Amino acid sequence: MLNTSDKPRLIWACRRGMLELDVILMPFVEHEYDGLGEEHRAVFRRLLECDDPDLFAWFMGHDSSQDAALQAMVEFILERNQVRNQR
Repeated sequence: MLNTSDKPRLIWACRRGMLELDVILMPFVEHEYDGLGEEHRAVFRRLLECDDPDLFAWFMGHDSSQDAALQAMVEFILERNQVRNQR
């Protein structure tokens, strides 16, 4: 699991190689991650351990995670990115 205090590695883990995921994950980790509590940080790090096809399906709304915490994090990321883009 990724270390909480190692943000450069976390940022690197957000670079997925799929542009669609990169544009969702990179802004979130850069702008929102530091404001998360430890429990939400742990869920985010766990999310980054998921496979790209699953992440893509969840973020694009084609499927949802069976793990309620991961699905809640997906929805939170999408919401925070949308709010930030409206500013």
